[in-house]
Amino acid sequence: MGIAPWLVFAVLLTALIVAVVLATPWDPLAGASPPSADPGRDFSAAELAELDAHQARIRPPTYTGLAVGLAVTVLLGMTPLGARLVTAAARPLGGGWVWQVLLGGLAVLLVIRLATIGFSAWAEAVRRAAGLSTRSWLGWAADLAKSFGLQAAATLVALLAMIALARALPRSWWAFGAVAAGAAVVALAFAYPLIVEPVFNRFTPLPPGELRTSLLRMADRSGVPVDEILEADASKRTSTLNAYVSGLSATRRIVVFDTLTDRSPPAQVRSVVAHELGHAAEQDVRDGALLGALGAAAAVCLLGGLLRMPALLDRSGASGPDDPRIIALVLAVVAVAGLVSSPAQALVSRRVEARADVHALDVTADPQAFAEMQRSLVLAAKADPEPPAILFGLFASHPTGPQRIAMARAWADRQSADPVDDLAPVGGSAG
Repeated sequence: MGIAPWLVFAVLLTALIVAVVLATPWDPLAGASPPSADPGRDFSAAELAELDAHQARIRPPTYTGLAVGLAVTVLLGMTPLGARLVTAAARPLGGGWVWQVLLGGLAVLLVIRLATIGFSAWAEAVRRAAGLSTRSWLGWAADLAKSFGLQAAATLVALLAMIALARALPRSWWAFGAVAAGAAVVALAFAYPLIVEPVFNRFTPLPPGELRTSLLRMADRSGVPVDEILEADASKRTSTLNAYVSGLSATRRIVVFDTLTDRSPPAQVRSVVAHELGHAAEQDVRDGALLGALGAAAAVCLLGGLLRMPALLDRSGASGPDDPRIIALVLAVVAVAGLVSSPAQALVSRRVEARADVHALDVTADPQAFAEMQRSLVLAAKADPEPPAILFGLFASHPTGPQRIAMARAWADRQSADPVDDLAPVGGSAG
């Protein structure tokens, strides 16, 4: 049985790679090559300088925080420190294995979060100074607590289930755990709009009017009939513009930020919503959940193999997967695996987003409004129009704004439509 989790991991990983290769829209424009992105055509020198300055301020807390969080997680997992913390946290309540999982796991998660909270505050200060965050420091702290609470609850439930399975089925726990992990990913995708999203925002139907009517008609043309377009009260937290699709089947919803509907012309709102309808039409949430389920099952099998290795167990101070002191090691393996897989996840996400962009262009037939919306999104979020290649490859889930504008120009050229105008303001002033 020692080699079984490795064999199943290899099979699941191979299946995941094949599924990703087959399901990813590698050529969203079907053979038409977008022109090279040229930020200078659509952003003034002053705007680009302002965006660069913001990125120079936000990158240090963001990426240093990520590095510190990973380092602390690995330190706790690859040394006896994590095991000692788990034992100490549960000792006041008798030190039973359930308390070790719940209290010890919470203690490990708290240490990791506390190690990075200063960087989160630093990043929030940068966003507040740039006008991107509209919440108070009390609101920021409340959001931080909510986010940590949800993450901790989900993580502790998963750890409790894993260790309970390992105690009941020492030789085959990983097989049952893989099935459970895959099912949990799909269940979470279904329940996310009902359980998680209301914790942070209030959602109301978009008010009746010409915009709502046009959006619902566009949904019908996209083959995604919906009863309502929901509006989130995002302005209480941010000044950025956004929309998204979430949920599966009966819980699927299309949401627009109130910042988007309040500040953008109707043509640009339609462009953003058409992009989200593209995700719905292509069942991107469903496919992402299924691929995520396959990845989660493979990850559990990987754990099943790694947690049998004496060298790792000796370093962590745990005796095996049925020992709650293994918690920090499990979190470290998951963190490292997530970092290693992030370039592939980001690449696939960018191609899926590009396909949704093409859907938006096809449905609206308005590449000018699409391009103007992309420019607005960049300026509103102070996004990086030309991120360093390593950061783009590791973390960028969307094409850059200039790349998306270039896509609109390629689409217009292919359709023999009017060319998209250069969008840089006359005179070169900042927007």
